[in-house]
Amino acid sequence: MTIGFYENFPSQIHWVESFTSSLPTRQLQQRLIQLLCEINQKEFCFEEITNPTIPEGKIVFEFGLADAQGFCFIDSEETKTATDFIAKTRLENLDVFCAIRYYKGDTKKTPLKFDYYLLRTVFSRNAFEIRVHHERGPRYISPEDLTLIIFNKINEVSEKKILKKSRF
Repeated sequence: MTIGFYENFPSQIHWVESFTSSLPTRQLQQRLIQLLCEINQKEFCFEEITNPTIPEGKIVFEFGLADAQGFCFIDSEETKTATDFIAKTRLENLDVFCAIRYYKGDTKKTPLKFDYYLLRTVFSRNAFEIRVHHERGPRYISPEDLTLIIFNKINEVSEKKILKKSRF
């Protein structure tokens, strides 16, 4: 079983952000997967996420967790499988696919555009790094914004702030 590692992760990285964490690595990894499950396919107003490039636009995220050659959509079943696996196995990184769909106005018929990202989170003691590769799309949400969304959402759902940006 190779949960969390994508063998064909690109060598070209478009953004890197480092964080320190007050949680042990396993708990942070489990929290990250649970968060991605919670925001998977949830609709957000563009203004909630970043400066809007589409007036009255909506955004929908779709996340998949790496499994060697591909990615599995992060739903409740995949979340349970992954968090149980992490409880028993030490992982150095988690690779995630992220598709971002953009809609105009209140209609959720056909997305205007898509952004496709690959994220590699690399963990070390009390710290982790997010490496972002932009596969294709208009970059309405930048690689930097994507890392900040994850950072902010993890801290929002926690009782106390568990992540801080590193200053390297």
